[in-house]
Amino acid sequence: EKIAKALGVSLSDLFASTDELKEINSYDKSIMEKVALLEALSDNEKQTIYTMLDAFIGKQKLKDALSGVLKDVE
Repeated sequence: EKIAKALGVSLSDLFASTDELKEINSYDKSIMEKVALLEALSDNEKQTIYTMLDAFIGKQKLKDALSGVLKDVE
């Protein structure tokens, strides 16, 4: 239940059988295993990881947005 809440999905969504799950490669499985292991961390450690992820995702979004703007200028 905690994992579903952390991922922002319902329990039924978490365990639903779909074709998409059949396509998960080993890299994706590794990510999902690590997400599941986050439950064992302290709240402070989880918050640190979430902050780092937000920073990396924000950086990538900014990079993508700027790349699109530069292409429009050319």
